[in-house]
Amino acid sequence: MDYIIIVAGGKGQRMGTDIPKQFLELAGQPILMRTIQRFADYDPAMQIILVLPREQQDYWRTLCEKHGFTVPHTIVDGGATRFESSRNGIMAIPSDVTDGVVGIHDGVRPFVSAEVIERCFETAREEFAAIPVMPVVETLRYVDRHGGGHNVMRDDYKVVQTPQTFDLTLLRKAFEQPYQDNFTDDASVVENLGCTVQTVEGNRENIKITTPFDLKVGELLC
Repeated sequence: MDYIIIVAGGKGQRMGTDIPKQFLELAGQPILMRTIQRFADYDPAMQIILVLPREQQDYWRTLCEKHGFTVPHTIVDGGATRFESSRNGIMAIPSDVTDGVVGIHDGVRPFVSAEVIERCFETAREEFAAIPVMPVVETLRYVDRHGGGHNVMRDDYKVVQTPQTFDLTLLRKAFEQPYQDNFTDDASVVENLGCTVQTVEGNRENIKITTPFDLKVGELLC
């Protein structure tokens, strides 16, 4: 059985609003609903776990009622960090489920394509761990703490997206580790076990909506 854990813990600070960014509307529908719907459309049998701060859960339920949003999902309390939130989502998977692939996805990435979802899940099914990436198109420069630096080869780098997908048993083992500062995303937790994470092609539209500019781009994509 496959699961998708959707982590939505934003507070809207970079967006400059009092409403958490995952609840802002795109073309009349909250971003988070659009994100959840992508996975429900891809595979209606996929089990959806939504990780949300406890203080936002009543508001979310109100939004679901207001918009007639009925996609089945389990709500889990968010943690103080992304690591804790992901771990809470993993712990919500019943212990008697021992086989399958688990994806972890940003709640404010509502434009992930079905093709990317398929590539991530099917690659993880064969290779145990997979993440979607895109090429870097801008010039990159390393800057040291003194203000000096130098340009670096952009072909050596990729932009990482979500969903990040993993074999369930591997993911459970990875998140038994104590938190470390070098855990920048879920893939880095798995890599800390010495495991290789495969990369697959992402999609350019799969942006993370965190700023007013992103919101304007999102309106154009709807």
